[in-house]
Parts: sequence; C-alpha cells; structure tokens
Amino acid sequence: MRTTLDIPDETYRQVKVFAAQHGTTVRQLVLDGLAIVARPAPKPAKKFVLPAIKSSRPGSLNLTNEQIDEIAFS
Repeated sequence: MRTTLDIPDETYRQVKVFAAQHGTTVRQLVLDGLAIVARPAPKPAKKFVLPAIKSSRPGSLNLTNEQIDEIAFS
C-alpha cells in the first residue's frame, strides 16, 4: 500500500544521512519503526504471590541458596 507522509525537510535530511550511514534506506527505516510500534503487546508476566516460600514460623525461615533453588525450581 502506498501512503504519503509529510516530514519536515530537516528531519528528512537527518533520517537520510542516518540511513546512508547504516547501509539502509529511509523506506526501510520507516518500515522498521512501524513494525516496532505495531507489534503485539507482550503478555503480562505471571503474578508472583508472596510469600513464595511459606513458613510455619513467619520471619524465622533460614535457608541456604541451594535450599531456595531446590524449592523454587522443583
């Protein structure tokens, strides 16, 4: 599809120089920029529920890094 963009002269000059320095075209820069803006939003991260490790005596849990890894990644 074709469209027309109204870009200020100075901005276009800067973009054209940038494109030449990076071995690409103004058209490709515009397409790349539009692809970034139009990409689907990432899925929200899974909610993290605290406390992640429950204790029968809160505040007194004393674990080594190895024990934490075992609980978290098992």
